[in-house]
Amino acid sequence: MRFLHGDPGYDLTYSDVFMVPSRSAVSSRLDVDLTSTDGLATPIPLVAANMTAVSGRRMAETMARRGGLAIFPQDIPSDVVAKSISKVKRAHPIFDAAVTVALDTTVGETLSLIGKRAHGVAVVIDEDRRVLGLVSPQDAAGSDRFAQARDVMTTDVTRVSVSSSPAEVFDVLSEQHQKVAVAVDDGGALVGLMTPKGALRSAIYSPALDHEGRLRAGVAVGINGDIPSKVRAALDAGADVLVMDTAHGHQDKMIGALEAARVERDRFAGETGRTVLIVAGNVVTAEGVNDLINAGADILKVGVGPGAMCTTRMQTGVGRPQFSAVLECAAAAKERGKSIWADGGVRHPRDVALALAAGAGSVMIGSWFAGTHESTGDQLTDSQGRAYKESFGMASARAVRNRTREYSAFDRARAAMFEEGISSSRMYLDPRRPGVEDLLDWITSGVRSSCTYAGARSLEEFAERAVVGVQSGSGYEEGRPLDQSW
Repeated sequence: MRFLHGDPGYDLTYSDVFMVPSRSAVSSRLDVDLTSTDGLATPIPLVAANMTAVSGRRMAETMARRGGLAIFPQDIPSDVVAKSISKVKRAHPIFDAAVTVALDTTVGETLSLIGKRAHGVAVVIDEDRRVLGLVSPQDAAGSDRFAQARDVMTTDVTRVSVSSSPAEVFDVLSEQHQKVAVAVDDGGALVGLMTPKGALRSAIYSPALDHEGRLRAGVAVGINGDIPSKVRAALDAGADVLVMDTAHGHQDKMIGALEAARVERDRFAGETGRTVLIVAGNVVTAEGVNDLINAGADILKVGVGPGAMCTTRMQTGVGRPQFSAVLECAAAAKERGKSIWADGGVRHPRDVALALAAGAGSVMIGSWFAGTHESTGDQLTDSQGRAYKESFGMASARAVRNRTREYSAFDRARAAMFEEGISSSRMYLDPRRPGVEDLLDWITSGVRSSCTYAGARSLEEFAERAVVGVQSGSGYEEGRPLDQSW
């Protein structure tokens, strides 16, 4: 990447910059390869952040099915993480996991579960997972909440073989004018489901798969406590990447934790033949990058204070505008044969593209994904009927309470006094893009277009060819679309 008019004399964030179109021989967005350049080579360069309000089993499974990654937070007990990863690994790489209920599940409970997935139905199954019917909000409209699924379900179910291709499923749904197809195995047991849009996505996205052809997921590990035991538990659970995570990554405690994690990771690799990359952060300088690489990091997580839930910059004055942080850290990591994740501060597809143009191997997204069906929180409704989920920062008092649940009451209370983050924020579901897959469509479409403007067929070429200029606040405002006349 180069600047249009020479390097600026001050640090920049995403809204401060724009990309200039260059001569291009790339005529189609679908000619662009979005494989990440961070050493993990995921089909798309997007990672759901290790935030308790964002990444759980549903997020991990959906992100991996569409080619990205999700990172389980460090606050989740290791046995729960192990169970969740096991479920992700058992999920079908093409067909979506279904929300399932029994015949006697109440309508109220069924409706509360439907909102946890984007496909809008619950599948009624028996003890052998044979499909008995479907329940949608429309089917349940006007019913008593204590009625049962058997009372409102439809038995008009489109069944397809698990061996059916997405194109075949799309054709069947089109012919039968149905919105969802249920995939079953040879014994008739439920495997998953697919919508017409899901079938189309399967032709565009490739899943992020591990060495055994299963969906991939990562696990975050804090820098306190018994690091080798935590790392080993995550590796034994099947983690495909480890994230050593703390707000201030450039500190001695992180370096010691990284060294211990590297030793345990290498021991695991010697026993199993499987090497897992270690991500560490957060840092914002070349010096921080080099120190963590020396300690054992393969990928550096870059960003201090840009996140929507983070109050660090206003509370402490510490941080760095994210575009410049990514640019410097990516260059430093590249010199060492490593890469970075740009963590935080992205609110539009343009921001993701600019992070990749600055050299990021992947982009980590937190609050933006919190307001989706697949995030971990319960879907709530405000007084105006708008759906939302609660989000909170990972250094907030709420997160600290979760992380210190095994401390004494006194120590927990003392730790809660030092918060740097919002403890509760409403992240509204966009009616146009309520699922994380909808956001992935929007983001990747924008990134693909950015690459065509730069004349790049891959993200490596994009980072080499991009030309970036600096703009005023009014220049940024000029580019914002208007939803009504002025």
